Amino acid sequence: MRITQVFFATILIMRFEKMHAAGNDYIYVNLFEEKVDDFASLSRQLSNRNFGVGSDGLVLIGPSDIGDFFMHMFNADGSEGMMCGNAARCVGKYVYERGLTNKTEIELETRSGLKHLSLKVNKHNNKVGLVKVNMGRAVLYSDSKDDNEFFQLSLNRMIDYPVQLEEHKYRITFVSMGNPHAVIFMNDISNMDIKNIGCKIEHLEHFPERTNVEFVEVVSSKQLNVRVWERGSGETLACGSGACAAVVAGAVTGRCKPKASVKLKGGTLEVDWDKNADRVYLTGDAQFVFKGEL
Repeated sequence: MRITQVFFATILIMRFEKMHAAGNDYIYVNLFEEKVDDFASLSRQLSNRNFGVGSDGLVLIGPSDIGDFFMHMFNADGSEGMMCGNAARCVGKYVYERGLTNKTEIELETRSGLKHLSLKVNKHNNKVGLVKVNMGRAVLYSDSKDDNEFFQLSLNRMIDYPVQLEEHKYRITFVSMGNPHAVIFMNDISNMDIKNIGCKIEHLEHFPERTNVEFVEVVSSKQLNVRVWERGSGETLACGSGACAAVVAGAVTGRCKPKASVKLKGGTLEVDWDKNADRVYLTGDAQFVFKGEL
């Protein structure tokens, strides 16, 4: 008599959705329904555009003790991100259209504090169009580590600060939007070697936590063209906090108005720096791309 052994394996399935805002694409996981053990490893695995899903990183949506929801984000290399304006807008659309809330005013907890989302909902189809994010303060200088931990305190601030890289000199204006940004104004950004320059600036000794880098071309006082090098992800099609940093840096140095349109490779965002209220507002749309299972 032949005895056949049968083994039963439990297959765990994790559901996710891919979304983008101005081309800045992340993979979104709903922690109210899914379980994730190793966030960093999963982000590296899924973000790989050749062997994974392909994205700029991973965003986890979960419960919050101080807000309506919590957003936990990781870059494509597995490093943890503090804040992303584009991802925050996608979270607003996700939680509303997936039935996690019926609110159109949402308090979103992030690693850089609470961010307020205002959703504009189409009454005909109940879909979220534009999302406005209160990005909070723009920090330009620091008197203490509590104010800004992202650059060397001995500098206190960086406004058009000259940095020599090989034979070129770049003038950096540093802006913290809850995450670090080195903003550089220059001409002909479409033909620059962003991979070489961006990587070197990201790892400058001035930025102990590394930095995002925005290369900005001024079109007019109300319009900027921007290319983005994100720490941990490389060049991306857009960065919401980077767009905010570009407008703040432009306003501080007299290159643009505090309210301006920012054209990125993935789309256009609207930024309004209310200096009296000490708040920066970011407005743009968000889109679902597809659902998947892992």
